[in-house]
Amino acid sequence: MANKLLHTPDGVRDIYGAECRRKSVIQDRILKVFHLYGYEDIETPTFEFFDIFNESRGSVPSREMFKFFDRDNQTLVLRPDETPAIARCVAKYFSEDEVVRLCYLERTFINNSSYQGRLKEATQTGAEFIGDDSPQADGEILAMVIEALLAAGLEEFQVELGEVDFFKGLLEEAGMDKEQEEELRRLIENKNYFGVEELVHSLPVSAELKEGFLRLPELFGSLEQIQEARKLTSNQRALKALDRLEEVNRILSYYGLDSYVSYDLGMLSQYQYYTGIIFKAYTYGTGDYIVNGGRYDKLLVQFGADRPAVGFGISVDDLLLALSRQKIKVNGGGVNTMILYEEESSEKAVRLARFFRSRDMAARLQLRSKERMVEAYAASMEQGSIANLLYLDEKGLSVRLYNAGREEADEIPLSEYLKD
Repeated sequence: MANKLLHTPDGVRDIYGAECRRKSVIQDRILKVFHLYGYEDIETPTFEFFDIFNESRGSVPSREMFKFFDRDNQTLVLRPDETPAIARCVAKYFSEDEVVRLCYLERTFINNSSYQGRLKEATQTGAEFIGDDSPQADGEILAMVIEALLAAGLEEFQVELGEVDFFKGLLEEAGMDKEQEEELRRLIENKNYFGVEELVHSLPVSAELKEGFLRLPELFGSLEQIQEARKLTSNQRALKALDRLEEVNRILSYYGLDSYVSYDLGMLSQYQYYTGIIFKAYTYGTGDYIVNGGRYDKLLVQFGADRPAVGFGISVDDLLLALSRQKIKVNGGGVNTMILYEEESSEKAVRLARFFRSRDMAARLQLRSKERMVEAYAASMEQGSIANLLYLDEKGLSVRLYNAGREEADEIPLSEYLKD
């Protein structure tokens, strides 16, 4: 029984020590990028009413939510997605004419199948730009994605950008029923060429439209390759989607970040609230995308506020996994100094620690026990948790300094540290 109490349920895990420190550093770096763009923090409740995230809101399926009842028998869910929660907040607290920029760092909870190997509790950080439907707003959001990943330490990644209105324009013209639409969506997302061909040939539509659907899974790569899609349709909604991608690309070129973006007109999402651009970011070392986002101009209408919006979420856990597998070091966040001291020099050790902390330098106090000092130093250095070791003997008159990577020690009078 005792051993069972030490285990966690499937899909959740403990994070501690060096990994937890790296995670904190990465989160701080990303949030700094958001703040430099003028975004303000928001926190929403961990659980909300089920209706906030129900199927009509376009969030995850009901079967993948953690649901429970309160004492009034109302159905509540653990937050599976941050975007609908923020949409609710904006509709409630902000006026119709406000342009709102918000960023967050939250946990999300999705009851995935245990066989999928995904975390059921995950950390997500992201940003939402509400009240602006311009290509400039799309470009700003994409620029933040790229700069956030660069700030985290990633060097090789790609943002794939699509436009759901291209697909919806073709659907509009084809007049498909919901079942056919869902099946086609699934086939295209999986890039199942044969499945798309079989379904499309069964539709009573023009040869031009059939060709458009058949080519969708192939329409990815450079902007020039995507522009070829203009030859496949005369549908105005689809053509406007292509215009939008070209304009967003131009905006990204102003930031000097357009080289990080490729295009995919066959990109679709499980989140049904997306209405315009849609994007995902990929890197090697993880089997899934690390960023997911897009424009959702009709989501806030469901909360009583007709406001355009665009945003994204970064999976912090997947990002950390990629950094680790790519052997990218995450520096910072550790303890600068460990002060090892004898019991007789306790007072001076405390004064020395306070001296460092008053100068924003982390210091860890450790009373020396029977273990050898070198062993304590080696263990801390191996974990990467300290940069220097200071030793105060029983007299406490001088500090013996052991720098990283050096076996010999420098002896410095304690007064040299404590003087103003």
